[in-house]
Amino acid sequence: MNLARESIALLEQAASILCFEGTRHGLRDREWMALRFLTRANRFSRTPSALATYVGTTRGTASFIIGELERLGYLERKRSATDKRSVMLSVTQQGKKFLVRDPVNVLVEAIAGLDDEVKIRFRDTFRQVLDQSDTAEQQHHTDVCRRCIFLREERTASDSKATAGFSCRLFRSPIAEAEVDLLCTSFGHHRQ
Repeated sequence: MNLARESIALLEQAASILCFEGTRHGLRDREWMALRFLTRANRFSRTPSALATYVGTTRGTASFIIGELERLGYLERKRSATDKRSVMLSVTQQGKKFLVRDPVNVLVEAIAGLDDEVKIRFRDTFRQVLDQSDTAEQQHHTDVCRRCIFLREERTASDSKATAGFSCRLFRSPIAEAEVDLLCTSFGHHRQ
């Protein structure tokens, strides 16, 4: 078997932990995916339409997922302070606690046991494969702001020290340093 096909076969086996029939601990695979995503998403991506994009479903299905997670007390929706037509989603404390039961934790623990250098290569290899696949399919995937073409770092120098601030050129909004490692569905690749 060639290495590329063998890698895909292994990826399919790992994906069976992520995508499954029925429920695990009371949630379907897409509900788990939504809960994981919303825990790591930046403020621009905690919307019903961004969730639909990430999960790869219609807005109607995303609304059903949101409703189910709300009913269980894992998610809440609030009107946006800046745009009353928009809704912001956030994972509740109960939802964050529930994530300890996440079926994907088996994979997380297996990867966590690897050497740091191997983990970095593993992550970077997956990113490279996704980047190449996205280019071929003329799509984009979700990734962290830190790697996005829309992130602008603004350095200012004062008398005693230099400070860095961040902003998103797409949303024309400042970004806190803690947000640059969160997921965004409006991620744009740096093209070589």
